[in-house]
Amino acid sequence: MGDERVKAEALQILGLFQVLPRLVVFDLDYTLWPFYCECRSKRESPSLYRHAKGIMFALREKGIDMAIASRSPTPDIAKVFIDKLEIKSMFVAQEIFSSWTHKTEHFQRIQRKTGIPYKSMVFFDDEDRNIESVSKMGVTSVLVENGVNLDMFKLGLSNFATNVAASSTSSNVTSPLAGV
Repeated sequence: MGDERVKAEALQILGLFQVLPRLVVFDLDYTLWPFYCECRSKRESPSLYRHAKGIMFALREKGIDMAIASRSPTPDIAKVFIDKLEIKSMFVAQEIFSSWTHKTEHFQRIQRKTGIPYKSMVFFDDEDRNIESVSKMGVTSVLVENGVNLDMFKLGLSNFATNVAASSTSSNVTSPLAGV
C-alpha cells in the first residue's frame, strides 16, 4: 500500500473520532523504522515501516502536531536518518537521547516545548516499560509490535477518545450537596 493510499485510509480513521489528540509522539526504533540506530551506519539508506509515512502525512493534513521521543544511544545516526527520510519538518519536537527514565524526561521536555498537556497526547512505542511510565503521566500510550500501522493508529485514537470521555465524565460529576 503506497503512502497516498495509507494517508487516505488514515484520514478516514481520523474522521471516525469526534475528539482527536493535539500531539502524536512516536518512538523511532521498531516503531517508525524496523531497526536499531546503533546497529546502523550513517551511510546507509534507512526505510520506514510501510504505513508510517502515510499516517504522518494524514496527521499533518489534519493539523495534528507530531514529535519524537527516542532513547537511542546514537542520536547523531537517528537525526541523519530523519533527514534522509525527509521527515524532519513534520516534528515540532525531537527528543532523542539515551536515558534511564523510560521516556518521562523526553515527555517533560516535549510538554515544555509545546505547551500541550499530557492528556492531549498519544504515544506509540515498542517497549512495555516506556508505555507503562508514560501512561502514568496521563498520555494515551499504545504498544506496537511490528511498527506503527493503521490498526495500531486506530487503536491509539480509540483509546484516546475513551480516555477523554472518561476524564470528562469524572470531572462533570456533581456533588449531592451542589446548590445547597
